[in-house]
Amino acid sequence: MRPFSRSEWNFPLRSPASFQRVNWLLLLLCGLLLGACRETPPAPTPSPSTPPAPGGAARPLAHRDAGTWADAVIAPVFAQAFGEPLPEDVLRLEMSGEEVRLGAESFVPAREPEAARLAERVGGRAVLLVVRDADTFVAQVSELLAVLQAKAAGVWLLHPDAPVAYRVVLRDEAGFRAWLEEVAPGKLRIIQRADGFELTTSVGKLPGPDRNGPTVPVRGGRQDIATLRRELARLKTRFTTSEDVCLVPSFGTEMVQVARALGGTYVGPEESLFDTLCLVYPMPRPAPSAARDAGSP
Repeated sequence: MRPFSRSEWNFPLRSPASFQRVNWLLLLLCGLLLGACRETPPAPTPSPSTPPAPGGAARPLAHRDAGTWADAVIAPVFAQAFGEPLPEDVLRLEMSGEEVRLGAESFVPAREPEAARLAERVGGRAVLLVVRDADTFVAQVSELLAVLQAKAAGVWLLHPDAPVAYRVVLRDEAGFRAWLEEVAPGKLRIIQRADGFELTTSVGKLPGPDRNGPTVPVRGGRQDIATLRRELARLKTRFTTSEDVCLVPSFGTEMVQVARALGGTYVGPEESLFDTLCLVYPMPRPAPSAARDAGSP
């Protein structure tokens, strides 16, 4: 094969130093182009619930005053327990599971003879209900509340953490439905669930941070009474003529939590947002029927 002549290259031959300078310029241009195309990742935004780095100071959380954050790991804001002074001249009934004590006497209202005996003791008297333990649930006291609704002159529920109490109007499920059917604005009710409070009115539900979740979610595993109090005050400014509110706890709610929730209807000592507090309880369980043979009428 014939070697190429100088004229056939079509450019002048250069010295080795010239080629070295060209190589450096090409490398510099490549570096600039690569740096321009490379994206710098954005700095991570700290989550409100992310703990500070060791040795670093905690970053203040915005809007932490009244439960704006829906993050369940954030502890709720402290809410003082407001209510009414303890009533005088009342019978003190202590609840523990399905058992209730009146002085030295003990009753199990789920048993019909003992419910009748309790009805005789409380007939015409005001009653203060005291929860003796944290494991007494609404479903366990439905028979007791039915007796009190029928026979007691008034029913108070003691707050578990403070010397205040709440006078409640008891309504079973049928009575609650009748109340809802009354023609009146508002019909405010607090649906108490395991994941928080749902505030409902005659014109719909009040949404919260999650429009598909409760209005006031639990925070740090505890009820957020501060936010409940704030949202009820907001509803009261809209439904100014609403004089009553109903608390509707789920059957598996602890009675101590029911009492704490009632504290959310107060904005100060003896300063309730509503004239009447209603407590809705489930219908008592039917007494077990006698065993029958299969196929008998």
